[in-house]
Amino acid sequence: MGRIVLSTNATLDGVGQDPTGDEGFEFGGWFNQIADEDREAWAKTFADEAMATDAILMGARSYEWFAPRWVGRDGAWADRLARLPKYVVRSGDGRADWGPTTVLAGDVVETVSKLKKQVHGHIALYASYQLVRTLVEHNLLDEVRLMLFPHVVGSGGRVFSDLKASKPMRLTGVHPVGTGLVQLSYEFERKP
Repeated sequence: MGRIVLSTNATLDGVGQDPTGDEGFEFGGWFNQIADEDREAWAKTFADEAMATDAILMGARSYEWFAPRWVGRDGAWADRLARLPKYVVRSGDGRADWGPTTVLAGDVVETVSKLKKQVHGHIALYASYQLVRTLVEHNLLDEVRLMLFPHVVGSGGRVFSDLKASKPMRLTGVHPVGTGLVQLSYEFERKP
């Protein structure tokens, strides 16, 4: 059975919106404000994770954001991401040219539940905060790896927002990344 692991970046106040400033959000671009050594350490952390990943799950908007940034790139990390099977939750048309890509249409809970049964191992979920909310509410997200950036932006789209109930978690890891970042790892507590 696959384990869905959210790996994402956020500010200290939980904002994940527009990290690179490409979307025009007035408080975006916080990802670009870290030191070069932190960016290198961040890249190593995410590249190492990609090497241990068995599949990628994304929402349509996130796929549309990531694909043009990775298609055609060189290097071991880019090659690994290109080869990994990708599953995209979408209701309309869109690109599907970033390596092996399968569109998951229909009921999200049903299709993702089936995916977890089909894929054995680590299923990385990048960004996709609307999808995150659905997966959390239906107990389909297993782990969160949250890379915290040393910024407080005050407003913007949060990684976790508009949940209908609280979900207890337990800390499984605290990993300094570079000199200014930290990755927190949590697993959801499941009642037997």
